[in-house]
Parts: sequence; structure tokens; C-alpha cells
Amino acid sequence: MYDFLDRKSAPLRDEDWQQIDSLVVEVARRQLVGRRVIPVFGPLGAGTQDVDYDVFTGTDAAVVSTLGESTDPVRAKRRIHEHLPLIYKDLMLYWRDLESNRMVGSPIDLGAAAAAASFCAQKEDDVIFNGVSDLGYPGLTNVEGRQIIPASDWGQAGMAFNDVVTATRQLMNEGFYGPYAVVVNPHAYSRMQRVYANSGVLELNHVREIATGGVFQTPMLRDKLGVVLSMGIQNFDIAIGQDLITAYLGPERMNHLFRVFESFVLRIKRPGAIASFERTAT
Repeated sequence: MYDFLDRKSAPLRDEDWQQIDSLVVEVARRQLVGRRVIPVFGPLGAGTQDVDYDVFTGTDAAVVSTLGESTDPVRAKRRIHEHLPLIYKDLMLYWRDLESNRMVGSPIDLGAAAAAASFCAQKEDDVIFNGVSDLGYPGLTNVEGRQIIPASDWGQAGMAFNDVVTATRQLMNEGFYGPYAVVVNPHAYSRMQRVYANSGVLELNHVREIATGGVFQTPMLRDKLGVVLSMGIQNFDIAIGQDLITAYLGPERMNHLFRVFESFVLRIKRPGAIASFERTAT
């Protein structure tokens, strides 16, 4: 089988590669937010370049009948053929460092690999929440068909809780049920770290009672307030070709170049399952 990772050409031992793989996964797992609220489909294989998915119609309520007459089935409103882009970050390990490690028997400093994994995780969440407009990939905060919730001033106590209640009520009214997850930017998250009214309980904890799928923060939302999601593979998933892994790119002026990379695409099947908080112009 073709070794596209070219690991045997690298000046690393099997145990070194095991450490790199464990470190990359650990860093990504700690950092990624999108995968905490969106199901993963795959991995489908490193060679997978394209994937299909359906945007559904026929979402009327189920029918109660004694004779089983026909009803409007769930079917594809349109089928989307999507390319799985690559996300990657390169890193350098220096030959003198590797030689020194071998001489004294010390472990390799893999901080560069951890940093590359962190950059990839940041970009994955960026793509999931904001999309990539240049490549035509929508994100959770800007996909057409999402439900828009006019955001209140979360600087006022209780407004975050009220907006989440409004969002979940609107989702439920449209037939998108829980569990619900809330993802906001760090500033909005900090606004919920205060006691709600006279309850003696943080506003964040009141929000968690509604958002049983969890309340999360990500800096990738930047100036966007956040979203409430009706969780489930029927609404969206992350189709992964190759999950995060490290390849050897070869020597460069005696030093050694590596690449941490992955391939995936966000598949939004029912955009109405997303409620996006958006500020109104003043």
C-alpha cells in the first residue's frame, strides 16, 4: 500500500511517531468545540475528496391513520456534492536537536507538533462556525435558512437567558427539538458568569438547564454572538476524510519538515435547526 505519510523516510522511531500521534489528538480534543456539538461522520479515508448529502424537505408532522394512507415523505429537496478541503500546518524539527536527543537518550521536544495541531484545530472550528466564503463553504452562523434571533444586550442581567429561551422556543415551534447546545464567543460567555436575579445561581447554570447539550465558548466566533443548535445527525454532521494526522514532507537544508493535516466538510442538512443570535443595527 502507498505510504502517503512517508513516515519511514523520517529520522524518527516508531515510539516517536506514537508520541506525535497521541499529542496531536490530545491537543485537538482539548481545543475543538464544533465536534462537541456536531456528530462526526467517518473517517472515510484519506483519499476521499468528495461527499454527497441531502438537504431535506417533507418535514411535516407524522400522520396518525388507521389505514396507512400515503404522506409527504422525508426526501431530498436538493442533493449537494461537496469537496472535502484540506486543513494543514507545517512544522520543522531540526537535525541537531534530533541528533542531540539520540546522543543523550532524551525525549524529543514536540512543542512544534503541538502548536501545529492547535492551529489546525482553530481553523477547523473557524470553518465550522464561519465557513469559507472564498471556497463557497457556509458555516453555522451564516448558512442560508438558519433562524435569526435578534440579540438583546447581554450586558444586562438575564438577557442572555431570555435570548436562549427565545431561541429554543422558536426552534421547537419549527419542529427542531432538543437536546439543544449553545455556543457563544468568550465575551458573551463571561457575561453569563453572574448571579441571576435573586436565585443565588449563576445565569450560566440557568442556561445549562435549557441547553442540556452543553454551553460552550469559542474565540472563532469573534464579533458574532453565538448560536443555539438542535443537535442530531438529521440536522448536520462533520464528514471527515482523514482525521488529524502527521506526515513527513522530507529534509530541507538538513532539517526535517512535517505536516499536521486533516480533511473534512460541514454538512448542514436542515439549516432551520440553527438559531443564530444577531445584533440589530442601531
